[in-house]
Amino acid sequence: MEYIHSKGIFLLMRDTLKLIDRRVMDHGSRVAYYLYKMLECKGGYEKFELADFVFLASLHDIGAYKTENPKEMIRYECKETMAHVAYGYLVFKHLSPLSELATIILHHHTDYSQLEAMNYEYKDIAAALSLAEKVDIFSLALGDKFDVKMFQKQAGTVISAEALELFEETVQKYDVLRKVKSGAYKEELDDIIGYMIFTNEDKKKFMEMLTYCQGFRREAAVVGSVVCMCISEVIGEKAGLSVLEKEQLYYGALLHDIGMLAVPNLITGAPRSLTSEEYEKVKMHVHLAERVLKNRMADEVVEIVAAHHERCDGSGYPRGLKEVQMNRSQQIVQFADAVNALMGSKAYRPAFKDEEILELIRKETAAGKYNKAISKIFFDCYNEIMEYVRVRAEETMSTYKKLNQQYSQVSEKLRER
Repeated sequence: MEYIHSKGIFLLMRDTLKLIDRRVMDHGSRVAYYLYKMLECKGGYEKFELADFVFLASLHDIGAYKTENPKEMIRYECKETMAHVAYGYLVFKHLSPLSELATIILHHHTDYSQLEAMNYEYKDIAAALSLAEKVDIFSLALGDKFDVKMFQKQAGTVISAEALELFEETVQKYDVLRKVKSGAYKEELDDIIGYMIFTNEDKKKFMEMLTYCQGFRREAAVVGSVVCMCISEVIGEKAGLSVLEKEQLYYGALLHDIGMLAVPNLITGAPRSLTSEEYEKVKMHVHLAERVLKNRMADEVVEIVAAHHERCDGSGYPRGLKEVQMNRSQQIVQFADAVNALMGSKAYRPAFKDEEILELIRKETAAGKYNKAISKIFFDCYNEIMEYVRVRAEETMSTYKKLNQQYSQVSEKLRER
């Protein structure tokens, strides 16, 4: 079964990251449009190739979410470029199906005088992306005073003379500056992303990439999603779910907390109990996740995500559903998420010990919060579940730590240039 179309993957990635800060993705969309039209003007590319470059360009600044403040675009784009360049490159290299294009991100802030000397297949794309980004930054800052000829003095040194000539031709042929200013470019951008072609394995990898992106907000969120997924997988297997149901369960557990990207760290990391106002903001993460997934992921997956804070006795949120109103997959993920919350430490309390987790789950099951059959599987298979969780969590953190380690190494090499 196809759970999400290729175009839907792009929209899901883009709109999920907008939950952190939409300006980075809006900038990415405009830059992607400029690059797309430049390459179309140049000719020689198939539609699906253009679509891949649009995907990459749209997310070319994904590393900015790792910086201290992604809102300070001028700072990370013009003054302190190495951090976001290095991290964005590593995210695409290690986590994305488009890993062969990752070096474009690595060099999109490299002066053309250095880029020209490299033996690199996509250096012309990197040069074009570099110019497209500069055009967006300066045209946004200068408004009607912007003139692309302002880059002429940097042609052949900072920027590619060929890319500049191509952009000027693109302006004449497609009127791209006016279309971006009016917003009319969005329709053309929407059309080209319809040519994206990803296999089911590619799509799965992109969704797992989203899991790691949750670490832009909180490192613990990366492991939390994996833990919830592992607990759900084992219980789903023991509960006799069909192959189809297990696939739906996997994606629902993997994506259940993406809405938390919109919740500020000041709230998630508060070293105290939350105020009622803060708690209401946290609860909104369910609606946000549902909104991002709706009409993109299969309805069954969306329903699992939308119900992961419901409880069998009707005490959950956001709809106060009761057991008879929910299927097994929904009940499994909400159970797994609750266990994961107890396993993880918070700013205001340490993680619960095994015996404490078991006792709390036993009491809440008796009180009617969780499905008794699901709870029984958990108790019967506790050691098996915890071992599986431990192994997968270590694998996840190993990858995450590898990214951070290589981030330091790549950043250092960029400083030496």
